[in-house]
Amino acid sequence: MNKVGFFKSIQFKVVLIYTLLILLAMQLIGVYFADRVKTITLDSFENSLESQSQLIAWNVGEAIRQAQESNVEDPNHVADQIQNQLLEIDANIREIEVIDDNMVIVAADEKHRDAVGKRTTNQLVVQNLSSTSTNKFRRADRSSGERIDIVTTPIMVDNHRYGMLYVEKSFENVYEQLQQINQILATATIFALLVTAILGFFLARTITRPLVQMQRQVMAVSQGNFTRKVQMTEPDEIGKLATSFNNMTLKLREANATTESERRKLKSVLTFMTDGVIATDRKGNVVLMNNRSEQLLNVYRHDVTGNSILDLLKIRKDYKIMDLYNMENSIVLDFSTDDETILLRANFSVVKKDSGLANGLIAVIHDVTEQEQVDMERREFVANVSHELRTPLTTMKSYLEALQDGAVEDPALASKFLGVTQRETERMIRLVNDLLQLSRLDSKDYKIHLERTDYITFCQSIMDRFEMSKKQNIEFVRQFPKGSFYVLIDRDKLTQVIDNIISNAIKYSPEGGIITFAIRRRGNKIRSMISDQGVGIPKENLPKIFNRFYRVDRARSRKLGGTGLGLAIAKEMVEAQGGEIWAESDWNRGTTIHFILPLDRRDS
Repeated sequence: MNKVGFFKSIQFKVVLIYTLLILLAMQLIGVYFADRVKTITLDSFENSLESQSQLIAWNVGEAIRQAQESNVEDPNHVADQIQNQLLEIDANIREIEVIDDNMVIVAADEKHRDAVGKRTTNQLVVQNLSSTSTNKFRRADRSSGERIDIVTTPIMVDNHRYGMLYVEKSFENVYEQLQQINQILATATIFALLVTAILGFFLARTITRPLVQMQRQVMAVSQGNFTRKVQMTEPDEIGKLATSFNNMTLKLREANATTESERRKLKSVLTFMTDGVIATDRKGNVVLMNNRSEQLLNVYRHDVTGNSILDLLKIRKDYKIMDLYNMENSIVLDFSTDDETILLRANFSVVKKDSGLANGLIAVIHDVTEQEQVDMERREFVANVSHELRTPLTTMKSYLEALQDGAVEDPALASKFLGVTQRETERMIRLVNDLLQLSRLDSKDYKIHLERTDYITFCQSIMDRFEMSKKQNIEFVRQFPKGSFYVLIDRDKLTQVIDNIISNAIKYSPEGGIITFAIRRRGNKIRSMISDQGVGIPKENLPKIFNRFYRVDRARSRKLGGTGLGLAIAKEMVEAQGGEIWAESDWNRGTTIHFILPLDRRDS
């Protein structure tokens, strides 16, 4: 999660809003206050100027009355008396004049003394000369731009109008005072904003600190850390929120622990299942598969995740996704190669949401190769037994019917037929005995009687017996090491194994052929190799020669009296004594049967 910048944080927003509210309040108060101060100050200034003008006008009227009563005939005496009244005036007054009814300036301030005795040209005086009340005007000086206040006041002498008092006074100092007040307000506003921002910062921190802690907690929870807690500062709404958040974190930790435990259980189950499990989404694309599925299908989950299950199971030509949703029976998948047979059985079940809508598929895959092979071998075994028994029985039935029909009267023919019948009977007896022996081996209903035996002497005795009883022109070659090698074997069963292998070698060896019996020591084991110079076995048939009833050349094997069970019995007996057996052969180059037995530990 990216860190939130200060200018985007709640803390900044709280401080900003708080400061703007104070600024707005200060502005409203300042505007109202400045306007009221300005109004009151200007009104007070005007009223003061008006009172001052009226007082001066009364004093001038009194001075004129007293001058008239003194009967002084000097015409300048009245003007001097008026001028004396204008000496003590406010220094802020720009201009003051006394104009009589003839519009002649009788007296004026020091700055305008030159205008005394002249006729006034001031339009305000001309317009208000006959007025009997005080008039007020405001204007700005055209040359300096100075703002001035003008008051015209009638001068009365014994209730008779004498003239007019004209007063101009600048109120720039009033505006300077108002400007100072505004500056004070602005300074106070700035100071208040600074104090407000600082207080707002600390106030916002008290609000946002638990929120920041909760943000960090959320980040920690998103990363799987449920151990941190939000510190509670005050038992207010945020404190209660922090308490609720801590409780939620605790419950999330418990829920996550439960989910994680169930996930591990499910993963363990899926990992160690002997069957493959594949999960898909609603469209049939692979989203999950366990290790066994990878092994059975010979794929990597990362390579097929997201691909259609139809392509993964190689059934796109025969099925569609909706067919799998409606599939009730299992299907058999053939993944066989040139070197290996692989048969798989797939069962499909539908994953549904709480609403009942289909949300995907679960495919369970079983390896049924061995089962199918066992079924095939069982069918083949039954067919072979039936065939092996039917042939001699058919032969015996034919000869017996011939004897019954009169051939018994011919001694030579009867003897020949009885000989064939006897050979077929012996053949069936051998077949039944081999089957019974295999049955005992399969059911483990037999005992191995192990004896400590000198293996070289044991094999020498077997070869001596074959040397004495051989009827064909076959040479036996012995390649035995010197010395004694002791093994723990069941002498009877191992004798049967070697007899069976040598008998097969004799059967399939040509006239004048050589059968070699070689023994080699390999570590703590001893290896035996019996080779012939017969027609051999094709490489593709070698893995099957130890199967029951398997014969490379059935016609020749049956002609030589074989049942196809000898090597199967030999394999079972060698493995029962802790050994291994296998074959090596090339077509038309002979066959070698190898088997290994463990040496007695006292001699290894």
